[in-house]
Amino acid sequence: MRNIDGDACHDRLTAETNGLLSYNDGRDFLQWKEEIGRKLTDLLGLNVIAENACPSRFEIEEAQEEEAYRSIRFVYESEKENLVPALLLIPKQNKEKYPLAIALQGHTTGYHISVGEKKFEIDESFLPHNAYALQAVENGFSVLCIEQRGMGVTRSSRYPGPGGVHQCSFTAMRAINLGRTVLGERVWDVSRGIDVLEQMKLPEIDLNKIMIFGNSGGGTVSFYAACLEKRIGYAVPSCAFCSYKGSIMDILHCVCNNIPGASRYFEMEDLSCLIAPRRMTVLAGQKDEIFPLKAVEESYLTAKNIYEKAGAAENCRLVVMPEGHRWCPEVAWKAIGEEITKLGW
Repeated sequence: MRNIDGDACHDRLTAETNGLLSYNDGRDFLQWKEEIGRKLTDLLGLNVIAENACPSRFEIEEAQEEEAYRSIRFVYESEKENLVPALLLIPKQNKEKYPLAIALQGHTTGYHISVGEKKFEIDESFLPHNAYALQAVENGFSVLCIEQRGMGVTRSSRYPGPGGVHQCSFTAMRAINLGRTVLGERVWDVSRGIDVLEQMKLPEIDLNKIMIFGNSGGGTVSFYAACLEKRIGYAVPSCAFCSYKGSIMDILHCVCNNIPGASRYFEMEDLSCLIAPRRMTVLAGQKDEIFPLKAVEESYLTAKNIYEKAGAAENCRLVVMPEGHRWCPEVAWKAIGEEITKLGW
């Protein structure tokens, strides 16, 4: 009997596939950027999501005063029947205004991790390094934490539990069957969150200075949101930026990482053109086993070429952290601080 290899067909097709909209130095840059933006919007299902749009309504649930910051817990309706839990932190550093950092948890147990809260036993493994919001406040940012679709308290009630990898697969597959993607829904929720902050008109928050960041699934959405939300001035995807061939097409990831049909048109690094010339810092783990550093470095070379084409080579940077698939606060915030200084924030 012949040897059977269940991967052989997909391996060959993956190796042979060259995206129709992959970066090519000979293309008209602005025209290509417009084409790839339209295609990404389409594949993420954002046009379908927009059909269910509603006015950005919000309701404040609680306001508290802490020693280092003021917090506002609220929910907002990002589309009909979808409520997004959110938490806003405003530092007490005697400044007139603070730039905004949008902090996105990945496959942890929820956005409460960003403020160092422990709700489940597994939370010990995420803290203190994933307490993004507390770190951002310490570094002079106001912070918006939102619960990503299919994670934390927004996880389907059909499959309850504290969360973890693949917690959102049911939500992701339902979205695909509806002509959407959960990635698109998460990007949509980020944009609507900015809309809500504009409505709040909080004088301490400078919405002309917005950074988005997160690790793993939070880094993934940080990248795609920055691609399509032009109000975001600085993107810091951590342990997330890598070619599809080098990561999700070669290693088992959560369903939520996938954009149906994407490889036929582009690689992840090609989409960097949608962020350029705005600033981007790619954080990568030296020992990351699911976003391998070698593949990240190869992808970054393309991103760097794209930024050079956009006349902003200095605005794209790769920083390697010494651990695996993990946010390393000391390295990350040092790099962020250097870029923020250049931005004049």
